[in-house]
Amino acid sequence: MSTFIIAEAGVNHNGSLERALKMVKVASDSGANSIKFQSFKASRIVTMNVKKAQYQQFNTKKFKNQYDMIKSLELTPKMHEKIINECCKQKIEFLSTPFDIESLIMLTNDFGIKKIKISSGDITNAPLLINTGYFADEIILSTGMSNLNDIKNGLKAISFGIMDYQYEKCNSKSLNEAFLEMKNNELIRKKIKLLHCTTEYPAPLNELNLKAIKTLKKKFNLKVGYSDHTLGINASIGAVALGAEIIEKHFTLNKSLKGPDHKSSLNPKEFCSLVKGIKEVEKTLGNGEKKISPSEKKNINIARKFIVASKPIVKGEKFSRDNITFKRSGGGISPFEFWNLLKCKAKKNYKYEDIIDK
Repeated sequence: MSTFIIAEAGVNHNGSLERALKMVKVASDSGANSIKFQSFKASRIVTMNVKKAQYQQFNTKKFKNQYDMIKSLELTPKMHEKIINECCKQKIEFLSTPFDIESLIMLTNDFGIKKIKISSGDITNAPLLINTGYFADEIILSTGMSNLNDIKNGLKAISFGIMDYQYEKCNSKSLNEAFLEMKNNELIRKKIKLLHCTTEYPAPLNELNLKAIKTLKKKFNLKVGYSDHTLGINASIGAVALGAEIIEKHFTLNKSLKGPDHKSSLNPKEFCSLVKGIKEVEKTLGNGEKKISPSEKKNINIARKFIVASKPIVKGEKFSRDNITFKRSGGGISPFEFWNLLKCKAKKNYKYEDIIDK
C-alpha cells in the first residue's frame, strides 16, 4: 500500500494567492498526493493580545502578537476557490485544516471538501471535533501535545459527530457510547485516521518517539501516519518503515521568506527527495512473510557450507570428525546431517575436499 503524502503548504504562502498557486504546482510536480492549506478567520481563533509562540517570535519579528501575525495569513473564500481550481488543474488533492467551525462549514458545504485535517492544537476542541465528524466524510486528526487519554477524548467527539447525535445533547455518557460504537464499527473507523506528531518547530530528534506510531495503531485500531516537524527527511522515511500510512511535511518555496514556518520547512528540491525516499523505502517493506526471495535462490549453493572430505577417505572407512569438515563447495549434504553421517561408512573413495554425496 502506498503512503499518502501531504505537502503541507500551511501558511507558507504568506497571504499571497500567487505564491499559493505556485505552491500547488510545485507540490504536484514533487509527486505528493495532496497539498494542505489552513482555513481560518483570525478574529474567530485568537484573542487580540495573545503572545506568539517562541518559534513564531523568532521567525516573525514584525508582528507584535499572534492576532496580527495570523490576520496577515488569512485566505479569503475567493482565494480558496482559486486554489481549489488550481489543484484540479494540477491533478493534486486539495486539503485544508479549519481552525473554526465557520471555516469547516465553508470547506465542506461551500466547496465540497469532505476530507478534513484537524490540527494538534484542536484535539481538545470538542465542538469543532463534533462538527467535523458531522460534516466531513474523512477526518485526519493530528495528535501532537497529547497523551492517549486526550486522543481518546478527541475520538469520542469525532465519533459523536459521525453518528449524527444531536449537538445540544452531548454529554459524557453519549460521548462514551459514541467511542464504543467507533471501536466496534468498521465503517466509522474507516473515516478516522491519526497522525503522530511532536509539536515543536523544529522538533528535537530525541523527542520524536516514532515508536508511538505502533502504539496508536494497537490502541485505537485506526490507520496512523506521521506529521513531521523536523528539519530533514529522515524522520518521515523512518516513520514509513515503522508503519506510517500518511506523511505530512511542511514545504516552502524559499526558506528565507519571512513567516512562522518557512525555516522548519523543506524547499522544493528537498521535498522531491522526501517523496523519492518514501517510495524507495516502500519497496523494501514487503509483506512481512519471511521466505527466500527470488534473487537469493541462486546464491544458496554458493554461500552455504556443505560436508566435504578433510582428507582422503577410502571405501568402507567410517566417517568421523577427523575426515570430514564443512566448506563452501557449491552443493552437497547439509551440515545438519553431520551427526547422522558419523554413523555411516563411505561407499566409495573420496579425495581431499570431495563433496560427500548421499
